[in-house]
Amino acid sequence: MQHPTKVWLGVGTVDKVSWDLTPHLKGDNEHARFWDTFEKYYMPSEILLKIFSYLDAVSLLYIGCVNKRFYHLANDNVIWFKMYSSFFPPKRTNWKTNSVERTAVLLSDATIQDRESGYWKNEYIMKQIAAGKTRIIQLLKPINPYTGLPLKTKEAINWVIVLKDRNGKEHIIEQVDISFNDTSITVFWYGTNWPCLDTLSTLELCGVTPLLLDQCKVPTKNRPRRRSLIAEFNLTNLTKVTTMIGSDMLVQLFRLNPGLLVGLWKKGNGIAFVMASLHHHQLIERSTLGSAAIQYILPPHKPILDDVDPEYGLHGYQLHIDMHSGGHTYLCGTFHNLFCRKDYIRNGYLRLTVISIKNNSQHLPLAGKVGFFWRTDVFEGNVQNCYVMDVTLLDETEKPFWCFSAPVYMKLSSKASCLYDYMGHNYDLNYVDSEGKVHVELVWVEETKEYYIVNLVLYLSTEKVNRWFGTKY
Repeated sequence: MQHPTKVWLGVGTVDKVSWDLTPHLKGDNEHARFWDTFEKYYMPSEILLKIFSYLDAVSLLYIGCVNKRFYHLANDNVIWFKMYSSFFPPKRTNWKTNSVERTAVLLSDATIQDRESGYWKNEYIMKQIAAGKTRIIQLLKPINPYTGLPLKTKEAINWVIVLKDRNGKEHIIEQVDISFNDTSITVFWYGTNWPCLDTLSTLELCGVTPLLLDQCKVPTKNRPRRRSLIAEFNLTNLTKVTTMIGSDMLVQLFRLNPGLLVGLWKKGNGIAFVMASLHHHQLIERSTLGSAAIQYILPPHKPILDDVDPEYGLHGYQLHIDMHSGGHTYLCGTFHNLFCRKDYIRNGYLRLTVISIKNNSQHLPLAGKVGFFWRTDVFEGNVQNCYVMDVTLLDETEKPFWCFSAPVYMKLSSKASCLYDYMGHNYDLNYVDSEGKVHVELVWVEETKEYYIVNLVLYLSTEKVNRWFGTKY
């Protein structure tokens, strides 16, 4: 596997961009002879600049990575200023250019070379990044009334993982497979050239977008791209400090919060695959607006105060929940008018009962054979009692209040069953993060060979509720 080369564009103010230069710089014999010619016969800079002036932005960036001389020549301000002016022409209020505007243009042409080398390259790239952010804002506007989430989450974004070993070397793995669900995206990475797990220290999950939107609409690996860090995971002593949620004859599954699953071969303890489950909520922002080293910081929520309602923030919740894996949906449902009484606030949590264990009419079955479906280039399998759970909780104004997508597993319960309408083993499913908890109780019904959810409860952190609504519970 050829791994992307990390370079810096501009003079130090442009975000880090990575792409694979190898196919372009060391491809066939024709390319090799081309670069040998430049090494053997010194060509004057004036002629090279004339040649470079016919190149587009992407080609100039590639040329700048050949050697130091080409890097400095490819930073020529005249070339980049012409490119900048052609893509971002000055806005004019009148159809006819007046003398002041003509003078301003002449002054600009006269002072181009007074700028430091690479100035207009830097300006061009920053302008392209700003245009990309504007396009992202436009993508966010159409909202799905069913979930309260953006409709166009999947456009023009890919995801990569960056594996870093203890010596600081990076291994960039491109996404291999992706599936789109109602409220989440599931991304898979697998192959045969994984680095040794024992040498790895961290895994970074990043969104990648085209650096130059005018050149490429889809962020292919051989084009200049921007990376936006979504999450960073520690891989040191993975098998000792991380929860194993299931296994089959070939792999073991280890969960890293938030939303990452690492599959390890049972023989050899090497990486079989990596899966990330990404909830749609603010996914576009997190995948595009951060940098390669710093995550995007979400804007602070401004609470809307209500002095009239004595139970403000305790009612009107709406839950949409999905349980799925490998294109199979086990449960998909929406529950309205969820509430919590004040006397149900205990131990720092609000209790929202979605499915009551006492109400048989609310109990729901999981459809199909429940399990986590995985695959690689050669093998595939199904780990029983594991799957992905998506939770989207909206407040009374139908704004996303708590959203996550994570791999979960059902564990055989140690408690004695108090249900007389079901005869079978009891299972528990639990999920916890900083904003709340999910507790699910299930019963295996042998007659119909299916699981029934008999209890589903959400626990919301009072700290989160108070921040969101400006209350003091």
